[in-house]
Amino acid sequence: MASADLQWLLLRKTNSFQVKRLGQQGPIFTSEPGNLRNIHSQKYSGLIQPSIDVSAGPDGNLAVTTRKPSASPHAVKSARVKSGIRARSGPRRAAGAVSAYPRKGYRPDLSTLAVARASALLASKAPKKDAPPKKARGSKKAKATATAE
Repeated sequence: MASADLQWLLLRKTNSFQVKRLGQQGPIFTSEPGNLRNIHSQKYSGLIQPSIDVSAGPDGNLAVTTRKPSASPHAVKSARVKSGIRARSGPRRAAGAVSAYPRKGYRPDLSTLAVARASALLASKAPKKDAPPKKARGSKKAKATATAE
């Protein structure tokens, strides 16, 4: 298999996952699986290096997909291992489960990003709380107390 540097040189300009915008200034984004930051760079690329992909399942659960380290470079589907984390297990248990993968040898430098993505996905699935009622202040408060008496 070719080195990661050579693969990046081949993929960086001709990548179907790039999100191209007209007149784009700043970072180039990507939608590739395994890219936790969605930034088009060699460090975060999920196509070149072993990666962790944290995504939301259809039923609200988290799906963590990793690539087997011993898999053939030509294998695609059989090289992936998918495991799920129930949404009702809580954010701390989900963060612990997601952070366990980088400690097992899957890119320990991306541990905080994987935990951040899992936390953001769980927070987006949480029900929203009602806003507290606004309290009257100033002259409106004085009018409300005068009419109440």
